[in-house]
Amino acid sequence: MSKPAEPSPVKLVASVISSRERMISEALEILTGRFGEMDYISRRLEFSYTDYYEKEMGSGLNRRFASFRNLIDPERLPEIKLTTNAIEEGFGENGKRKVNIDPGYLSQFHLILATAKGYSHRPYLRKGVYADLTLIYRDKAFRSLEWTYPDYAGEDMKAILEKIRRRYIQQLKLQKN
Repeated sequence: MSKPAEPSPVKLVASVISSRERMISEALEILTGRFGEMDYISRRLEFSYTDYYEKEMGSGLNRRFASFRNLIDPERLPEIKLTTNAIEEGFGENGKRKVNIDPGYLSQFHLILATAKGYSHRPYLRKGVYADLTLIYRDKAFRSLEWTYPDYAGEDMKAILEKIRRRYIQQLKLQKN
């Protein structure tokens, strides 16, 4: 019989997408104010995997991907998603989003993103938020799943996540000492 135990803390991450670099920077500043100092921020990445956001946010979308220094309890993910939704609303214009923020966390085993859309591979957490199992970590690499979004399945994103994971593993080791 397995015995329940508290989970290890996880690494909070966030993707910020917009056609306006200034809004990405401002959103990242707000996130820092809410969740603490970032310990990784990617270069500007072109977001051209889908046109899903174009009607609402315009064309020429870019992304920055960030991770935060402070490790969190994975149970905080629903509240974090609701916070990022409120931040997105603050950037809205004429009822349209101009910034998309996708929070999630990285553990030793996987990357989980928060979403408000249920689906077969997205277990419900609470407060209208679901966990999207986006990538798994196996055989020393991030592995895509049949439902992994193409941008997260790409080698650029996996390389970013590998850097963040190495930092996270070091943090866990330091916490145990």
